[in-house]
Amino acid sequence: MAVSPQWGPLLESFAVQEIRCHLRSAATAATAWHFRTAAGREVDLVLEAPGGRVVGIEVKASASLSQGDFNGLRELASAAGKGFARGIVLYTGEQLLPFEDHLWAVPLGVLWAA
Repeated sequence: MAVSPQWGPLLESFAVQEIRCHLRSAATAATAWHFRTAAGREVDLVLEAPGGRVVGIEVKASASLSQGDFNGLRELASAAGKGFARGIVLYTGEQLLPFEDHLWAVPLGVLWAA
């Protein structure tokens, strides 16, 4: 089955908007923004709590991931310093997987889990 080249950007937009909807009813307020370095490394969504704690979220339309999928999150961690709480790559796989300290692969389905 051929997958449209638009699948990745569509999934990213959908997931980011879904997370923004969840923020409206969250117990803790957070500001949502996008992170991009001058070199072009980016993170799809960054959530910053009022105290400065930062969580980065990348969205990947893939069932498997590599270390390179976390490069933008590593850049964010470096920029945020001690304020960096966690980096998450949402992906189409089914397992919650630690990649390294504070970096996790998380199935997209958690957005709709009870």
